[in-house]
Amino acid sequence: MSLKRTAFFISDRTGITAEMLGHNLLTQFDEVSFSEVTMPFVDTEAKAWDTVARLNKTGVDDGGRPLVFSTLVNAELSGIVKQADALYLDCFQVFIAPMEDELGVHSSHSVGRSHSVKNSGYYGRMDAVNFALAYDDGQSTKDMDKADIILVGVSRSGKTPTCLYLGLQYGIRAANYPLIPEDFEVMKLPASLHAHRDKMFGLTIRPDRLHRIRNERRPNSEYASIKNCEREVRSAELLMRQENIPVLDTTTRSIEELATFILHHAHLGRHI
Repeated sequence: MSLKRTAFFISDRTGITAEMLGHNLLTQFDEVSFSEVTMPFVDTEAKAWDTVARLNKTGVDDGGRPLVFSTLVNAELSGIVKQADALYLDCFQVFIAPMEDELGVHSSHSVGRSHSVKNSGYYGRMDAVNFALAYDDGQSTKDMDKADIILVGVSRSGKTPTCLYLGLQYGIRAANYPLIPEDFEVMKLPASLHAHRDKMFGLTIRPDRLHRIRNERRPNSEYASIKNCEREVRSAELLMRQENIPVLDTTTRSIEELATFILHHAHLGRHI
């Protein structure tokens, strides 16, 4: 039986930084089953003491000390939470203190810098996300020259979430266009995409996986049938090879992997 522990991501702001770092570290321990709890906006002494009480209770209930990944900037609040019977990992001080020594200057110790609206990349991310939504699923092909990349593939092959991730995380303007039976009949890309072939990247997926995904959306439909999925995937891959469009299989890859591979292959840099 696997070990069970609770991990807390504690922050005086959103907790996103603690979540990202903490979760990545937890995945390295296959033999432990972690319950993950995020506690954002711990920004007063009262909230800090409430956090201590919750940590201590969790330790008693679990029969083992909880793990705490903290990005609390305020030293007083951090000092309070450290009094809990838990493994306290200060995500900032692990890096900030050595950086201060190396650079010979003190950090600002400002709260919420990386996720602030004042952050220089914030509006770039929002613009890229809005672009992905406006050019999702072939809704528009006007001004497609503004796109940094255009994803093509059959319906439900992962185009939309990948475009949104590229926008939110990298500020990349990503559009997507679904390849449909009408395209396969003539085995040509739509005329509106011809001028943008150099920006195109294809996504494919195993037919059995596509069948399961589509069947959740439209159970027992022709659209979701395994035969139709096999036919569409086969035709889409043939069309993309014919047009010299690089293709990536999304079947077993995460969105993070897909986005990173696409950026690397397309020689695109982070825009934010």
